[in-house]
Amino acid sequence: MTVVDAVLIAVVGVAAGTINAVVGSGSLITFPTLLALGYPPVVANISNNIGLVSGGLAGTWGYRSHLSDQKRRLVTMAIMSAIGGASGALLLLALPASAFATVVPVLIAIALVLVVAQPVIQRTLAARRRTAVHAGGPSPLEADEREPGKAAIGASMAAAGIAGVYGGYFGGAQGILLVGMLGLVLPETLQRLNALKNGLTTCVNAVAAVVFVVVAPWQVDWMVVLLLAAGSTVGGLLGARVGKRLSPTLLRAMIVVVGVVAIISLL
Repeated sequence: MTVVDAVLIAVVGVAAGTINAVVGSGSLITFPTLLALGYPPVVANISNNIGLVSGGLAGTWGYRSHLSDQKRRLVTMAIMSAIGGASGALLLLALPASAFATVVPVLIAIALVLVVAQPVIQRTLAARRRTAVHAGGPSPLEADEREPGKAAIGASMAAAGIAGVYGGYFGGAQGILLVGMLGLVLPETLQRLNALKNGLTTCVNAVAAVVFVVVAPWQVDWMVVLLLAAGSTVGGLLGARVGKRLSPTLLRAMIVVVGVVAIISLL
């Protein structure tokens, strides 16, 4: 690894940590960068996963005020996230590397669609809440504070598990996937869902990281992990603090460009 490579990995780590805290999908920056530097796909994915855990913790800490009254929900859903994350990680290790190289372009394409569609999802959720109010339902504030029913709780648990499997196998855009699914079943504001997303995706990445280190330590490049960890920690704190001031359009454009480059390079 050259000095230039090391600096580049640390810088994209900062970018990924920031993006993960704000919208998710930071892996669509770091993973393609590692591929471009010549790292094998599985090594790049595993090292990226482990390296971004500390950034997730930093982002979760930065959003702690939005989680203060969601601790019980977070812990309960984290169980499903952990199970899903472990399953996805084992799936990655069980399938041959050629299968990962084949599947990843499809996963990136799906993730990019989610990134582009995020504004539509947000507008749809907002319209859904306004419709409920006009129909005589609770006010937006009351809707955010009420407890979801049993069906919504079950659906949110399932969403956490599904996103966990996806995140354990390939973490790119799992946060956007999770927010999109949870927003359809939980009567919460997007900011509170985003805080919940930070905690759950960090849980997925942490569990997957343990599986990778225990089962396949030879697939981990620890220098990459350390550089990404340092950068993503800074980015996580930055994203939680000032990330909401950044232009969502600019972030989406950057993610889409890098993701398309990754798909082309893999194909």
